[in-house]
Amino acid sequence: MARKEVPSLVKDEKLIQKRRGEMVKAAVNLFKENGFHRTTTREIAKASGFSIGTLYEYIRSKEDILYLVCDSIYEGVREKLNEQIGMTEGSIDHVKKAIAVYFNVVDEMQDEVLVMYQEVKSLSREALPYVLKKELEMTEIFEELIKQTVEQGELDLCEEEVKLLAHNILVHGQMWTFRRWSLRKEYSLEEYTKMQTHLLLNGVKNKSFT
Repeated sequence: MARKEVPSLVKDEKLIQKRRGEMVKAAVNLFKENGFHRTTTREIAKASGFSIGTLYEYIRSKEDILYLVCDSIYEGVREKLNEQIGMTEGSIDHVKKAIAVYFNVVDEMQDEVLVMYQEVKSLSREALPYVLKKELEMTEIFEELIKQTVEQGELDLCEEEVKLLAHNILVHGQMWTFRRWSLRKEYSLEEYTKMQTHLLLNGVKNKSFT
């Protein structure tokens, strides 16, 4: 599925990325406080330090900004995982490192993650399938690492369990954002990552049930 193109009247790609990054940052704060539907493009422009005319040089609608918020999360996670995790060899250590990298990205982008899941329903029929596909692609990164680890004999999982473990990793990372009001009172990010990694992997290293 092709990436949704957000038209811009500006031709300088570096400037487009810079200005859209500023818009995304401003919009996330406004969406978090007021919700997507109650936030206006004029408010986003003001919070970004632009005139409304300048804003429309880079996007067509408020929905374009929400799409850019969603896309920035997935691209951020994918890039960090590809940069820091070797995908050519699977091992328990690789899986643990991937979990830590993912949890850290979610922590860094926690407001974006929260807004995305609260407001993704507001995306158009054109944009929503792409965003959902990106979610599955993130899951597949973990799925591939886990499969390689199974092939190395470090995990004993069937195909269905591999898929479910990959989904569980994503959900547990997102939980750090959704329940941060409670979890941050009990754990640091490092403690949370260590405990969740243990809970996710300790029970699957050796099967003890049928």
